[in-house]
Amino acid sequence: MKFLENIIWLVCGGLVTCIEYLLASILLMITIIGIPFGLQTIKLALLALWPFGSKVEDSGNAGGCISLIMNIIWIFIGGIWICLTHLVFGLLLCLTIIGIPFGRQHFKMAALALSPFGKRIS
Repeated sequence: MKFLENIIWLVCGGLVTCIEYLLASILLMITIIGIPFGLQTIKLALLALWPFGSKVEDSGNAGGCISLIMNIIWIFIGGIWICLTHLVFGLLLCLTIIGIPFGRQHFKMAALALSPFGKRIS
């Protein structure tokens, strides 16, 4: 069932979202300062490509000082807008019964978009 849901997700916008995150990652990685942020957008791209069956977990250094500082910087440079976008899409999809599973995936992406440092996808 998750395979079918992922295929529907890809066709209905998941592939486009993944490509957008990858393009943003390439643009962020142009500068040395942007490389850590580009790596986080790659993480978002992977989740946008195949969200059903994927889990976002804390890595071993999730509560570290560097992760906290980088998450705060991330929120100010655009993470809040990415999070709000996924929340809006999640709410819109949850208006219908068929859209609820897809809305839940947007909520999962919103949580990752708010604080990606110190998280991993399994």
